[in-house]
Amino acid sequence: MDKKGIYLSRLTNLFGGPKYDGKYLKEMVQALLGNLTISHTLTNLVIPTFNIKRLQPVIFTTNDVPNVSKNALLSDVCLGTSAAPTYLPPHYFETKDTVGQTHTFDLVDGGVAANNPKMWSLQTLLAITQVSKEILMGRFKLANMQPMDSTRMLVLSLGTGVGRLEEKYNAKDAAKWGLLRWVYNDGASPLLDIYGDASSDMVDIHVSTVFQSISNEQNYLRIQEDGLVGDASSLDVATEKNLQTLVQIGADLLKKPVSRVDLETGRPVPVRGEGTNGDALARFAKLLSDENKFRHSN
Repeated sequence: MDKKGIYLSRLTNLFGGPKYDGKYLKEMVQALLGNLTISHTLTNLVIPTFNIKRLQPVIFTTNDVPNVSKNALLSDVCLGTSAAPTYLPPHYFETKDTVGQTHTFDLVDGGVAANNPKMWSLQTLLAITQVSKEILMGRFKLANMQPMDSTRMLVLSLGTGVGRLEEKYNAKDAAKWGLLRWVYNDGASPLLDIYGDASSDMVDIHVSTVFQSISNEQNYLRIQEDGLVGDASSLDVATEKNLQTLVQIGADLLKKPVSRVDLETGRPVPVRGEGTNGDALARFAKLLSDENKFRHSN
């Protein structure tokens, strides 16, 4: 596509609907999942979405009390939570709870409710909160375990990768921006970047502090590549070449040393003496295996 075509494509995306119509994705997801609902899953799920009609987050979980989540088709939930604004259209569907009441959903990507483009820690906090909720409601019983008891939790947070950390904006340029430039500026959205990164840093520092404050930092493992460049840092470049590049980046990431957030700077730094990400994953796997054997022996 020439420069004129790229410009027209961006202009259409800005004023005339999402970048993709979502028809192929919808057909593929529905074909793969059919009539399966969340109740058919083999493990507990926590899937964040956002209802644009009510302007509030909607969390689909396996243990939802009124069974609104359990009766929802997995295909509908997947299409809702992946409907990234400007990329895909919002997804509408209906479901009924156990007493026959109809619930309607006008959903977009759960990232707007639990977004963390730099570290995805809001997703981590959401998972910890859900476990604590299960404990409070008596559905998750472990001896002497209390809500938010990080000494009894193993948290594995896998990032999707972000572009190389750099200085993107400055006050001199931003002072000249109007509404449009704050929303769309040379292919980026400064307003979304600022809101997203601000919340991401605050939540990641919070989660890290909780684990580090009781010397339990090894139970929180964050694996993220923060140096992506070119197509690898794009949200929607799905060429075979780029997918192979991402696979290699993931393999290389396993060989990198474990990193942890520096509570003063808010940035991840390598940790001495804890080996590579691959070593840490192996340790997590053994702990989980030992816990599973312990539960089944009692």
